[in-house]
Amino acid sequence: MRPLTATAIEQAYLAACRAELAAIKPGNVHVHAAGHRMSVADFETSALLSAPHLAAAGARVGARIEGAVAATRAGIGQNTNLGIVLLCAPLAAAAERPGPLRQALGGVLADLDRADAAGLYAAIRLANPGGLGRAERHDVTTDAPPPILTAMGEAASRDRIARAYVTGFEDLFTAGLPALAVARAAGLPEPWTTTAVHLAFLTGFPDSHIARKFGPATAERVRAEAEGALRGLALGEGARAALLAHDSALKEAGFNPGTSADLTVATLFVDALDRLKAGDDVSTNATRQ
Repeated sequence: MRPLTATAIEQAYLAACRAELAAIKPGNVHVHAAGHRMSVADFETSALLSAPHLAAAGARVGARIEGAVAATRAGIGQNTNLGIVLLCAPLAAAAERPGPLRQALGGVLADLDRADAAGLYAAIRLANPGGLGRAERHDVTTDAPPPILTAMGEAASRDRIARAYVTGFEDLFTAGLPALAVARAAGLPEPWTTTAVHLAFLTGFPDSHIARKFGPATAERVRAEAEGALRGLALGEGARAALLAHDSALKEAGFNPGTSADLTVATLFVDALDRLKAGDDVSTNATRQ
């Protein structure tokens, strides 16, 4: 499978970000309802600002992350995309390599070095995500960053993005992409296929962003309530009212399942990169999303 150009990677990333915003995702910002003092325009601008850095040809993962977060912070003034950037930067680096994307991703993660760690932790300090707190060991706010995979391994049990780094992004390949495939096989049009991916994450495990801000018990309650209300829902126009009602309830309670949204973007990005590397034409799909 062919390596991809920076232009192809950037366009796939932008398409994934836009597709995620076009879908109803209960609790998150999307074109159907804003929330959490953020707008769709904030996220659209964040995608445009971060894209050139994420897709920079030959750049190290840490440099991609730091550049993308710094550009977003300078342009938006708040953390809108740290999780997206943390997930998509290794994927973008892997897409530049020949061979299957998942195999290339394993190589990228294995090659992470101290320079990558410095860039990644600088970006996290700059973004200052809500509920980050401090860890007793391998704290990312320190000036002497530990190896990325060491720190991510420490945090993996409580943070789904950290878990991605030490599992080869398993959630994307075992939850996100299968949900996308099932939705497409059922004949769902976009953006309902994106909603299907989001619901797989929202109902499948407690959202890390909610857990950081409100605790793991609350995150599990939010997951269980979503599962009870939304799992098995026949997606399409007939589901709109139920989805928007759940969306409103989450936002009124202040619950933002941001990690589920981040994983959704990354899943769409992986899907596009995989198909591009295989030589498929995804321009029509990207435009429609």
